Amino acid sequence: MKLVEFVPPTPHPLWKLCLQMGITEVIVKVNPDLTGLSDPWRLETLSSIVSRLKSAGLTVVGLEGDPFDMTPIKEYPIGFDAAGNAKDAKSAEEWREQAVAHYRELLESMAKLGIRLLCYNFMVGTGWARTGVREGRGGAKATYFSLREVEKLRGCEGERLRLDKTQVWANYGHFIKAVMPVAERVGVRMGLHPDDPCLPSLGGYARILETVADYDRAYAIYPSPSNAVTYCQANFKLMGADLFETARHFGQRIAFIHVRDVEGDRTDFTELFHDQGTTDQFALMRVYREIGLDVPVRGDHVPEMEGDRLVTANCQPGYFTLGRLFANGYLKALLEGTGNARAHS
Repeated sequence: MKLVEFVPPTPHPLWKLCLQMGITEVIVKVNPDLTGLSDPWRLETLSSIVSRLKSAGLTVVGLEGDPFDMTPIKEYPIGFDAAGNAKDAKSAEEWREQAVAHYRELLESMAKLGIRLLCYNFMVGTGWARTGVREGRGGAKATYFSLREVEKLRGCEGERLRLDKTQVWANYGHFIKAVMPVAERVGVRMGLHPDDPCLPSLGGYARILETVADYDRAYAIYPSPSNAVTYCQANFKLMGADLFETARHFGQRIAFIHVRDVEGDRTDFTELFHDQGTTDQFALMRVYREIGLDVPVRGDHVPEMEGDRLVTANCQPGYFTLGRLFANGYLKALLEGTGNARAHS
C-alpha cells in the first residue's frame, strides 16, 4: 500500500512537509470554494489544479469530498435556487441532471489525467459533523461529536424529515446508475465513505450508510470493481462492526483506507491520536496484507497540537498540521512493519 496525504489544493506548508516526510502522492478536494476555480469537472480546470501540485513535486492520485455543489443530486426533489426560491418539479429534475452530467464529465477528466480514485459520500444536508473540541492527551485539542449537544442547539427534530430513507436511497440509486458506468469505462474507482457520524438522521435528513449491510445494498445497485469502499476505520468501528471481519468481508472492494481511532459511541465520540484507542492497528494492517490490498492509505483527523496555529493560523479542526506529521510517522512504521509499504522516495 502507499501512504498518501490529503492536502489543500492551494499552496500550503503541508506541501513541502509531505516531500520532507517522503510522501509524494496526494489526495485533494477540488470544490471551487477551496481552489478559487470554477467548473472543476472540466479537463482544463482539473489539469490546472494537478499541474499546480506537480510543480511542487506532488502527484495527485485521488480526489476526495464533494467536487462541487451536490445538493441537486443528494437533496432531490427538495431544491432552492441562488435566491432561495424553491424549484418546481421540472426545474429540480433539470438541476439534478445537469449536476449528474458534470459528475460524469469529472470522471472522464480524472481518467485523462491518470487520477484513478474518487472518495465520495452521500451525506445529505450535513456533511461530516463535529460539535467542537475537547482536551485530549497533554492538552491537545481533540475534535468530538455529541448528538445531545446538537439536539439541544437545534431543538428536537421530531419524526418528520425533509427527506426520509426511501427518498435518499432513491436519490443514491439514481446517482450510481447514472455515473458508475462511466467510472467503470474509464477505470476510476469510486470509494464510498460512510456517513459521519453514522446516525439514522441528522439535520432533518435521513442517513443511509450506517451499517455494513447498507454498504452491501449500495453495491448491489451496480456491482462493479469501480463501485468500491473507502474503509474509514473509525466510522465502521462506531457502526459496531468488527474491523477485522469487515475488512475481510469487503476484501478487494476496498479502494482507499482512512486510519484513525475514536473513543465513545456513534452518539458521542472523541477522535484520538493515531497511537491511542483500542484498535490494534498493527494487526489490522496485517489483515490488509492478508487480503491482498494495495491501495492508498492516509491518516484521518488529528488533534490540534501545541504550536499548530503558528504553522497554519486558520484551519479546520481535525486538519491542523503537526498532528499529521505525528500520524504519518506512525503510519509509515505500521506499513513498513507489516510489509505493506510500497517503495517511496
